[in-house]
Amino acid sequence: MSEREIELPVVKLGKLLKMASERKDIISLGPGEPDYLPPLCVKSWLEKESWAFTHYSPPGGRTDLKRELAKKLRSKNGIDACQEDVMVTTGSTEGILLTLLCTVDPGEGVLLTDPAFLAYKPTVEILNGMPLCVPLRMSEGFEPNVDAMEEALLREKTRAIIINTPCNPTGVVYTRKRLEEIADFAVENDLLVISDEAYEDFTYDGARHVSAASLNGMEDRVISLFSFSKSYAMTGFRVGYAVGPRKIISAMEKIHMYTSLCAPNISQGACLAALKGRQETGSMVKEYDRRRRLLMHWLDRLGWEYARPRGAFYVFTRVPKSAKSSVAFAEWLLNKAKVAVVPGTDFGQRGEGFIRLSYATAYEKIDEAMARVCKAMRRAR
Repeated sequence: MSEREIELPVVKLGKLLKMASERKDIISLGPGEPDYLPPLCVKSWLEKESWAFTHYSPPGGRTDLKRELAKKLRSKNGIDACQEDVMVTTGSTEGILLTLLCTVDPGEGVLLTDPAFLAYKPTVEILNGMPLCVPLRMSEGFEPNVDAMEEALLREKTRAIIINTPCNPTGVVYTRKRLEEIADFAVENDLLVISDEAYEDFTYDGARHVSAASLNGMEDRVISLFSFSKSYAMTGFRVGYAVGPRKIISAMEKIHMYTSLCAPNISQGACLAALKGRQETGSMVKEYDRRRRLLMHWLDRLGWEYARPRGAFYVFTRVPKSAKSSVAFAEWLLNKAKVAVVPGTDFGQRGEGFIRLSYATAYEKIDEAMARVCKAMRRAR
């Protein structure tokens, strides 16, 4: 086995979710995917049209889909893009890999937050890059601090910074002011910004998602990554898309030939139908907001500390002081309360002392799960 495989971290999430799926007595607050079905227009398209989409698409994606994506990016995200600036990927996670493959050489640094989405750091390490972790603190609302970025920076050797808003696992939504500070830092240090915006539609409490590439002067310095997985509940279709400087997008298309060749053609057709169909994300977000408030109610009742989430569909909460570790507490909840959660260490060293709870599950199940947690905690006293 290669050293890069051996040195990859073992993620507890997969083990916990596998166990939760096999045991009917467990309620899972671990999933990172919507519990909704895709829009009805997708179902209708699959029934009528999918048989004609069984061949490869171009490596950069279907022309008709890219044209529609460019319209969406201009009208919704404020990103001045045409179809040549867009490529379709096999999920937005592949977009992260392709971007790094095209812009970072072995030994070069990539700034990323800690905690952060679990794929960022290992992907940099797989490519023999240097992950430069910027610590996030709950006392600061888990927002990145430019001073901390400055401390983590390696002069002349840092090529990019990865940001994620709305954020998995913390639920933070970066304000325009925060993004402008990051943009100024990127310009000053000649960094590419890789902006993961998979949860763009999931914001609450009046928070508003802003795309970094829409800021003045940033269109040539940002690769923005989006996904159909969350907004359209299409995780299994595995379609994401990237938009950015044409030179980088062309390079990503070139390397795409040697990774997955192209995103599934059938899935791309279904995504085009979703884009052209009635946009119904609002009702889903409204329901998630209701679940979010229920989960926070239970956490307040337990007295657990957390930073109020204003995006995505997660709460990142501190474990009780009596817990030995995040992993130990997650296993204790699984055994004693029959509730599955994700230990914070899956998201980086700074995740120790926290667990991630997802409210992408039914309201009644969240209520029952948290009642079980309360009961287990009372018994443990």
